[in-house]
Amino acid sequence: MEERITGIIEHIIYRNEENGYTVFSLVREGEELTCVGFFADVREGSGIEATGRYTEHLAYGTQFKIEHCEFRQPDSAETIETYLASGAVKGIKKVLAARIVKKFGDDTLRIMEEEPERLAEIKGISAAKAREIGAAMAEQAGMRKAMMFLKGLGISLKMSIRIYHSYGEEIYTIIRENPYRMAEDIDGIGFLTADRIAARAGIGADSPYRLRSGLLYVLSSAAADGNVYLPEDELMNRAAEILGASFERLSGALQDLAIDRKVIIKQYPSVHYGGHEGDADRSSPCPRIVYFARFYYLELNSARKLLDLSRPGGISEEAAREKIRLLEEKSGTTLEEEQLKAVTLAAACGVLILTGGPGTGKTTTINEMIRYFLREDCSVRLAAPTGRAAKRMTEATGYEASTIHRLLEISSVGDGEMTEGHFERNEENPLEADVVIIDEMSMVDISLFHALVMAVPVGAKLILVGDVDQLPSVGPGSVLRDLLRSEAFPSVCLTRIFRQAASSDIVVNAHHINAGEQILLDNRSRDFFFLKRDDTNLIISNIIELVRDKLPPYVKAKPFDIQVLVPMRKGPLGVERLNSILQEYLNPPSPKKEEKLFGDKTFRVGDKVMQVKNNYELIWEIRGRRGIPRDEGAGIFNGDMGIIRDIDDFAKSIEIEFDEGRMVDYPYSSVDDLELAYAVTIHKSQGSEYPAVILPILRGPRMLMTRNLLYTAVTRAKSCVVVLGSEDSVRGMIRNETELRRCTSLDVRVRELLEC
Repeated sequence: MEERITGIIEHIIYRNEENGYTVFSLVREGEELTCVGFFADVREGSGIEATGRYTEHLAYGTQFKIEHCEFRQPDSAETIETYLASGAVKGIKKVLAARIVKKFGDDTLRIMEEEPERLAEIKGISAAKAREIGAAMAEQAGMRKAMMFLKGLGISLKMSIRIYHSYGEEIYTIIRENPYRMAEDIDGIGFLTADRIAARAGIGADSPYRLRSGLLYVLSSAAADGNVYLPEDELMNRAAEILGASFERLSGALQDLAIDRKVIIKQYPSVHYGGHEGDADRSSPCPRIVYFARFYYLELNSARKLLDLSRPGGISEEAAREKIRLLEEKSGTTLEEEQLKAVTLAAACGVLILTGGPGTGKTTTINEMIRYFLREDCSVRLAAPTGRAAKRMTEATGYEASTIHRLLEISSVGDGEMTEGHFERNEENPLEADVVIIDEMSMVDISLFHALVMAVPVGAKLILVGDVDQLPSVGPGSVLRDLLRSEAFPSVCLTRIFRQAASSDIVVNAHHINAGEQILLDNRSRDFFFLKRDDTNLIISNIIELVRDKLPPYVKAKPFDIQVLVPMRKGPLGVERLNSILQEYLNPPSPKKEEKLFGDKTFRVGDKVMQVKNNYELIWEIRGRRGIPRDEGAGIFNGDMGIIRDIDDFAKSIEIEFDEGRMVDYPYSSVDDLELAYAVTIHKSQGSEYPAVILPILRGPRMLMTRNLLYTAVTRAKSCVVVLGSEDSVRGMIRNETELRRCTSLDVRVRELLEC
């Protein structure tokens, strides 16, 4: 129920200057009330009239969550002095505030706004200082005016702050002429938000700016689903539905975008395009397809560089095979024919693709490649997309592996946005390596792949390793599949399951699932269990018991290492609900643990968290004994997991230990990029391996409950898988081979260049 309150702001408890989120104590009728909300500018001593609702927080008690408010300037000498002493006006501190109020009393604020030159009458304030204070007051008035203007357009206070910080006084011109510019300039404002603002500002539905922005929005939405282009007819149909515009007007807007080089339009007699894997025929005429310009050139330049790297040279396959056989004899290792072929091609070719499912000997093959190249006095670099995947690669090979970002020496920049130039290693400053081996290639999107291949020097060897049946990358592209589809590079697919791996039901079941074959759910296994449950609350109760009590001693791991994986974010068994429940049971509140409320999220010491957005500015360090740093770098990336070690309210930071012992002092202003990780989506688990995995599978939409999703989840477990839920749902996922095919064309670019 919405209520109205009035009072005076006595003390600001917490403020995030990035988004305006503020916690303050309000004095009303002699009593204090804690209030929370988003505000453009808030100062102690200000009067406030607000509407909102009372909430109860487990740790902080009663709070008033403000939805709408109006600030009233202090109207008495006492409150004015408090207001100025809080730092409300640039250049005025506590002592100077007292002098000003002593001189002008209740009339202080009027004089500061209308006659600022009179401030020079006060000892310690020069004429120049008086003008500075007057300018600061005018800036405040300008911000208040802008906030009221944006509020009138229905824009939330939180978003208004971001808009004003981006444009300042220019905001009026932008809203009047082209509010759609905000969708391109400001993170968090998409086309739909800009469209609502434009409608309220009186911008016509047929505005050219609207049509162009709408087309870019459709392409952007497609990119979020992994596509680098859309067939023109599909783009037009989607845009027409959203914009209510004719194809004729949309065609004109599309041509304008092409002239501005924001999109690339290509024409092919036939090109594979989006649909579902397993459809009878996904190759059909598509006269024109439309790319974001950036993605087109990422694919084109990646293809060109790959072909440069793959040029034949050096040792022949026959000579390489003989050397490898001699190496086998000395080491006592015996390679299977597929493995021998892979090592031979790695030695003889510039680019090699190695694929295979779990237990098929990829690690043994990589190890033999490394031994061969080291014996040939080659420098070898190993990398994987995530910290966890790199750690696994290090443990499996005995040689240090890093993340691809670290291999390319990512550097931090002021705006935190990712561009190719942010990598220190590139075409002008290539990697110092003779051989580069990349694992978990299914996770690599086109942007990261482009940065990688550009940094590999011509003459070096590039070996790409992965499981093509895993889920595709989170970002746009389908790199591994496209490279295999191009048939332009040597590739080896390992298929034989080795004896040791065959003793694991995790491995055996993973291969059955991938082949569409049903698995045994009879609980006779030592590492693959099924608990039939049809009640979500019972499933959650069992998950808590498994993570906290049962599985840690069984797999000889800590509860923190046991991972709950789920198909979806929403719903009774979704990530969001599970995390809020698991936090309370696995890391409950305690007087000995610091915790902090951020909006509707509570983080406390000991929480398991995940980074959900790339942040290239965060500095991490790996500390040795006595906390002395022995390594440092920049960047925490989407999917990185860690544990909260400390919360420092004075420094306004959270200390988090991420994978590989990377310690980060995480500012409060970046907390929106964190979420609890007791449960994560299967997509987010890519590249990771956990001692034990818990899979609650009860029901869900068909498009999510797919074979390759289940396959990916099962292959994340090293020692134990526990599935809880419905046997019918599990078997339905195995039958459901539906897989959304992405609109990508790296293979087309490769074949196109080969034909030149």
